Amino acid sequence: MSILDAIIIAIVEGLTEFLPISSTGHMIIAEKILGVADNDFTKLFTVGIQLGAILAVVVLYWKKFVSPLTAGKNGWLFYAKLIVAVLPALLLGFLLSDQIDKLLESPLVVAITMVAGGIVLLFIDKLFKQPTIETEEQLSFPKAFIIGIWQCVAMIPGVSRSAASIIGGMQQKLTRKFAAEFSFFLAVPTMAAATGYKLLKGYKSITPENIKLFAIGNIVAFVVALLAIKFFIGFLQKHGFKLFGYYRIIAGVILLALIAAGVIAR
Repeated sequence: MSILDAIIIAIVEGLTEFLPISSTGHMIIAEKILGVADNDFTKLFTVGIQLGAILAVVVLYWKKFVSPLTAGKNGWLFYAKLIVAVLPALLLGFLLSDQIDKLLESPLVVAITMVAGGIVLLFIDKLFKQPTIETEEQLSFPKAFIIGIWQCVAMIPGVSRSAASIIGGMQQKLTRKFAAEFSFFLAVPTMAAATGYKLLKGYKSITPENIKLFAIGNIVAFVVALLAIKFFIGFLQKHGFKLFGYYRIIAGVILLALIAAGVIAR
C-alpha cells in the first residue's frame, strides 16, 4: 500500500463512515480498484483508520461527551445508554469475528446489500412517521438496546452501520436528526471496540512504514469525517434519505456489472 493509496482509502472512510451508504463496502471497492494487496495489514488499516473518524464525532459533540462527567448522577445516564446499546454488537462481533472477516472479502455481498439497502432507504421516510423522541433524555434503556440490535445488521458488509442504527432509531420513534446523532454517539464505543480488538489481533503486521500510513490515514479520515458529519445532519433534516437510497442502488448495480464483466473478482 502506497501513501497515495492510504490517502484515497482514508478519504473514502471519512466520507462514508457516517453516511448511510456503507464505509466498509466503499473501502472494499476502492481497494479492488486501486489494486491494493489483500493482506493482513490492508484489513487492519481499513479498521484502524476508523479511529480518526471516531475522533471527529468526539470533537464535534465535545460538550455532549464531556458534560456527563460534571452533571452528576443523571449525566452518567448518557454513557449508560451507550453501553446498553453497544452490548449486542460487542457480543456478536466477538462470536462471529471470523465469519465477518470472510464476508469482508466478498464484493458480491457488498453489491447485493448496497442495492437492497438502497431500496429500503427510498421508503424509510414514509415508513416511520410521527416521531416522539427528540433528545437523549427521552430515550429509554430498552429502546437504546433495540437500536443496538439493529446496528448488528451492519456486520454484513455493505449494509452500513450508520444506516442500520439510524433506521433502528427511527423505528423506535426517534426523529431523523436525533436518530442520526445517536448513531454517531453509538459509533464511538462500537468502532473503538472493533478497532482495538483488531489492533490487538493484528499488531504483528505493523511495521515502521505501516505506522506512517496509519498516521496519515487517521488524520485524513478525521478531517474528511468532520466535514461529512456536518453536511449529513443539514442535508438529512431538509431532504431525508431518498437521495442516499438512489446512490446505493446505482453504486450496487455498477459493482454488480463490474463483477459480471470480470473487472472485479467476486
